[in-house]
Amino acid sequence: MSQVLHSPPPTAPAPAPAQADDGDLAALAARHGLTVSGARASLPQYIRELWARRHFIAAFSTAKLTAQYSQAKLGQLWQVMTPLLNAAVYYLIFGVLLQTKRGVPDYVPFLVTGVFIWTFTQSSILAGTRAISGNLGLVRALHFPRAALPISFCLQQLQQLLFSMAALVVILLGFGVPPAASWALAIPALVLQFTFNAGMAMILARLGSRTPDLAQLMPFVLRTWMYASGVMFSIDHILRTHTDLPSWVGTVLQANPTAVYIDLMRFALIDSFHSSQLPPHVWMLATGWALLAGVGGFIYFWKAEETYGRG
Repeated sequence: MSQVLHSPPPTAPAPAPAQADDGDLAALAARHGLTVSGARASLPQYIRELWARRHFIAAFSTAKLTAQYSQAKLGQLWQVMTPLLNAAVYYLIFGVLLQTKRGVPDYVPFLVTGVFIWTFTQSSILAGTRAISGNLGLVRALHFPRAALPISFCLQQLQQLLFSMAALVVILLGFGVPPAASWALAIPALVLQFTFNAGMAMILARLGSRTPDLAQLMPFVLRTWMYASGVMFSIDHILRTHTDLPSWVGTVLQANPTAVYIDLMRFALIDSFHSSQLPPHVWMLATGWALLAGVGGFIYFWKAEETYGRG
């Protein structure tokens, strides 16, 4: 008698495991104290983290400054010689050949002060442009507030300026400019300029992190900016002798932030540079530019914190 084999009845497929939605996962992560890797900290927390690394910022800037001329035989002497040589070239071209020294008393101290203060802003912005794109290894290897990089580069340029200021004092005394109580005004002027420089460096650091070619364009932009900042000539003298210029040109030239900081430093250090040569409300202008660039640049940089070093 043959046996009939019956296949077992088909079983219903097992139901797919239910997938947890994003809300459940977020609640689970929050319950166990987990956070998104690389997430941007809140602004107050970011400021606290940055302050906690202030010693790293100072040490990093000093190390970069020391290493800058480590291969040169004259070493750190180039920190003073470089801006002085630039001032000598500008004096030959603009002061002697183009005669921009006419109507400007104490032209050599006037020119050297302008070159030193302009170089501080120029170098800070150029270094800031490469702060992220030029340090990707450090950015990807370590967790720290990325704003530490552009700020440390600006601090490096401030230290270099202080070396140059020692040479500037010698030049002032050598050309008969006596010490005065107004020299103390150089301190708040430098604080405001440093804040402005740091803000601009952070803005350019964020832009340069996404567009590395920006570093190649910035020297041309800064050169144009320099010619409009009264580094080699007196803006006040130009406006007084060229009365046919539109009024808005004078307003733009005088409100130019680098021109404001240069004129403030000249007013502080050179006794022949009078308050009548300063733009109206100059300290309000200097403070406004520092707050606009410093605070605005910091927030603008912080908003892209989690994107640096990726891609």
